[in-house]
Amino acid sequence: MSTVSKTAGAVVLAGAGVLAWSLVEARSYTVRQLTAPVLPPGTKPVRILHFSDLHVTPTQQGKLEWISSLAAFRPDLVVDTGDNLAHEDAVPAVLDALEPLLEFPGVFVHGSNDYYGPRAKNPLKYLRAPTKVREGSRPLDHEALTRGLTGGGWLDLNNARGELEIQGHRLSFAGLDDPHLNRDVLPEASEDQGDLRIGVVHAPYVRALDALHADGAEIILAGHTHGGQVCVPGYGALVTNCDLDTERAKGLHGWPGARPDMPGGEDSAWLHVSAGVGTSPYTPVRLACRPEATLLTLMPRQA
Repeated sequence: MSTVSKTAGAVVLAGAGVLAWSLVEARSYTVRQLTAPVLPPGTKPVRILHFSDLHVTPTQQGKLEWISSLAAFRPDLVVDTGDNLAHEDAVPAVLDALEPLLEFPGVFVHGSNDYYGPRAKNPLKYLRAPTKVREGSRPLDHEALTRGLTGGGWLDLNNARGELEIQGHRLSFAGLDDPHLNRDVLPEASEDQGDLRIGVVHAPYVRALDALHADGAEIILAGHTHGGQVCVPGYGALVTNCDLDTERAKGLHGWPGARPDMPGGEDSAWLHVSAGVGTSPYTPVRLACRPEATLLTLMPRQA
């Protein structure tokens, strides 16, 4: 066998190995645990379970069972930042999986895949520009999803505000409908700001983060990016599917500058971007970016 043939064979085997692992990793669910010192000194912590981008199809039994199991963490608050659906018949499966979590206070916004079903597309398009909903995309029953979540007691924050009493704190929320579909409209300002102001949005476009920061949000929760989904080990995400920089594709950061607990970050909000739980059914892979939910504990600032 020639050297060229051996090299080509090795490349094919390596590619097959990477593909096989990326299929396994897409089902290797994990829970990240992070803390953010954002509450007034001397007050009780607040444990937030933040998840995003479930992208559920009705037959994904393993994923659905894992979502339900998150209730074992018994969070003080659940935040769902959208893209729950990936199939026109997925609403009942999503609501069944989330039923144990509806026991806890929660808030939600929608993403583009709560409005329209996914379609097969060339994955290389993600490297050029954010994706767009194409003509002919199947509409999904986001209204049934909304009824199910609000019927369970969660607050609908799509271009809306809300308040909850959690662990002795009065939390004020401002939410945006999905910027990826240009549905985001900042809700009318409220003079009653509460003890902590939280912004919630699906896609972390710069204009959306800037709007929530200017509105007074001290911490912003988002999803959409899938953490890059297919990342380069040791380097990170190549894309975010929006205009957010790739260094903030997932995890806890500051917006617009450094984190508030770092020098120069005094005027920034905290920003948590979830790497998400699912993928499009047409690209069911993840590499160096495990599917995740986050248990984000809001801690008191030092006096």
